Amino acid sequence: MIIISELFLRISSPVGPIVLREENEKITGLFFGESGARNCESPCLSEAARQIEEYFKKRRKVFDLPLEPRGTEFQKKVWAALQRIPYGKTASYGEIAAAVGNPKAARPVGSANNRNPISIIIPCHRVIGADGSLVGYGGGLNIKRFLLDLESG
Repeated sequence: MIIISELFLRISSPVGPIVLREENEKITGLFFGESGARNCESPCLSEAARQIEEYFKKRRKVFDLPLEPRGTEFQKKVWAALQRIPYGKTASYGEIAAAVGNPKAARPVGSANNRNPISIIIPCHRVIGADGSLVGYGGGLNIKRFLLDLESG
């Protein structure tokens, strides 16, 4: 029998409220905005909140948290590739498609990117259009621009 313990923690950030979700001591979500979920504390959520705060203060470039994003195998491959984009750098959808072994899959990569359940920590904001344009972001293009500007210094 698997027991799922789902916990939420709302934190403030320079881009507005963020909600962290944990299940079984692993981060499963990071969402922008308010949530009706009851606020809970746990060591995992507290550590995630601390690392997010360090990120916004430019003291953290790499997250070190137990993650468990839920998705298809293809989505998980894309999300793993996103985690290899260095802080302050960007990659195009086509580059990510090539990195996951399917260079013609830019559109499916875009779809997987859009479904990333752990924004910022899995840095989907670092994916841009082939022409360098900002293209889509679940938190809104204003947040994407803020995050890219934060990382570029």
